[in-house]
Amino acid sequence: MPLPQQKSAWAEDLGDFRDLARTFCQKELAPHQDRWAQQKHLDREVWNKAGEIGLLALSIPEEYGGGGGTFAHEAVLYEEQARSGDGAWGVSVHNGIVAHYLLAYASEEKKKEFLPKFASGEMVGAIGMTEPGTGSDLQNIQTRAVRDGDYYVINGAKTFITNGGLADLVVLAVKTDPDAGAQGVSLIAVPTDTPGFRRGRLLDKVGLRGQDTAELFFDDVRVPAANLLGEQEGQGFIQMMMQLPQERLIIAVTAVAGMEAAVEATIDYTKERKAFGKPVFNFQNTKFKLAEAATEAAVARAFLDQCIERHLKGELDVQGAAMAKLWTTERVNKVIDDCVQLFGGYGYMTEYPIARAWADVRISRIFGGTSEIMKEIISRTL
Repeated sequence: MPLPQQKSAWAEDLGDFRDLARTFCQKELAPHQDRWAQQKHLDREVWNKAGEIGLLALSIPEEYGGGGGTFAHEAVLYEEQARSGDGAWGVSVHNGIVAHYLLAYASEEKKKEFLPKFASGEMVGAIGMTEPGTGSDLQNIQTRAVRDGDYYVINGAKTFITNGGLADLVVLAVKTDPDAGAQGVSLIAVPTDTPGFRRGRLLDKVGLRGQDTAELFFDDVRVPAANLLGEQEGQGFIQMMMQLPQERLIIAVTAVAGMEAAVEATIDYTKERKAFGKPVFNFQNTKFKLAEAATEAAVARAFLDQCIERHLKGELDVQGAAMAKLWTTERVNKVIDDCVQLFGGYGYMTEYPIARAWADVRISRIFGGTSEIMKEIISRTL
């Protein structure tokens, strides 16, 4: 039973695209969740299939092989993915994050080299920020890139890297000047077929179990100096700060869509499930809990839509994106936890999508910047 809600103005003209995205997610993603969770990665061919029907590099200009769309197209895809119950496909990192680092900062030559392959699925993208000893404190990363003629020699390690198991290209945060703090951070595009690169284990996570989250290691990896993103060294921290608002908005999109899907599924379940001779929905506590959850989802949707509209106009600031991520991820965790309660014991069984959703959304308060970091960012503007 769909929640009553006003149609999002930003998506009014994207009905046909939504149908395409929904069909793909329901056919190619939803049926394979258990198998992918066991193997800790999705099938590589999913990327190629998505590329064939135009679901990759959606908001990258056509001149680079992309779809020529906007963030609205991206948001529709991420919503439909969330609604399908998929937690394995790292398309938001590939499409909405890595491709845009390349578009914004790579040289023209590198854009033409990499972006068409992102659009076709020939290349899968990952971004390497987090390190074993460094989470949100990006200015203190230890991975080092030393200039050697026309190359950079890279040494270091990254962890918790989405798409790390299958990635063909990693946009890597490195220190090019270890004594310069944030001004010493640079971004370099590193193809994973470069000698010295190796993948560690696929990490065993509480949720998003089908996603190929991995450790990455760089041992004297020699990468052409032309793979530096930006015209000079030391721009990486600013580049990351410029791109993080879109990353945080993407997390908000999936949070709200996941919240809506959970509430809808719980309404349906409680109307069908009987206890003491009547549907669980008929108990006052159930109705009141679902009324609260539906309201939470509606308020989050209204705020999210406002933020997407601002982003499409180029007006979403760092504070607004932090607010969107903070509010929606805190809300989705509360709402889905309440929904699990209404499912009773079945809500704790992994065969039920609500149980997987409960485990999957917990990371949303951590990745892309923790809730505590979001509060710190917001407080700086008060």
